[in-house]
Amino acid sequence: MADARPAPGSEMLVVKDLHKVYAGAGGGTEAIRNLTFDVKAGELVCIVGPSGAGKTTLLRSIAGLLPPTSGTVKLEGEVVNGPPKGMAVVFQEYARSLFPWLTVRGNIELPLKEKGMAKAERDKLVDEAIEAVGLADSPHKFPWQLSGGMQQRVAIARAVAYEPHLLLMDEPFAAVDAQTRADLEDLVRNLWHKYGVTLLFVTHDIEESIYLAQRVLVLSGRPTVIMEDVPITLPDERDQITTRSDPEFARLRTHIHELVQAAKRGIRPDEPARA
Repeated sequence: MADARPAPGSEMLVVKDLHKVYAGAGGGTEAIRNLTFDVKAGELVCIVGPSGAGKTTLLRSIAGLLPPTSGTVKLEGEVVNGPPKGMAVVFQEYARSLFPWLTVRGNIELPLKEKGMAKAERDKLVDEAIEAVGLADSPHKFPWQLSGGMQQRVAIARAVAYEPHLLLMDEPFAAVDAQTRADLEDLVRNLWHKYGVTLLFVTHDIEESIYLAQRVLVLSGRPTVIMEDVPITLPDERDQITTRSDPEFARLRTHIHELVQAAKRGIRPDEPARA
């Protein structure tokens, strides 16, 4: 069994003064500058920003896949120096993350085998995850027999079955069509409610961030800092038509769009706006 998740609202992720410089022959490239924020247990937080703002660099630093130049990332009070056991990641390139020679069930089960989990517990978690993502009719199919949206459901099911305390998602729906994307957005919110996992979701889509999140962190251009931490003041119960028609949704979309456009123009949060 997985360790009990921290109580909702308690400390989960703390990013403090994170700074990342990529070394190069012509000198270093500063990607992230003194970035600080936290995510409480049970929250669903989205990150948006202009292209090249360092969203993926930030997520890989949080996941322990990329060491920071300075600053710290802490998960449940422990400094992250490598991939932590309480975290799972779903990447945009879902097809490359699935093993084509394994079935849907085999792909979902593999990390649990690597955990050393007993077969009975593995079977229970895999069955629950397959049912939760709507793949009950496809457990014995191979990834190449599935649509892109169904492949991404397999990747999500694999992450959920792992029982992470923190789930990171890096633009996971960027490569699917609009209708599939809407279905997957609803799936993510349903899984978040069902499992109580803490979720940090990176996207380039402003409307997606508002639809999904409780908070949206808007990043500046490089070197990256946080432009604004925007609370999403929408009802918790959401659907694609009612929520997106809400005047508050339109206000938030305009506000975040203006922040992203300002970031593209090189405006920093500690500088006055300019035309």
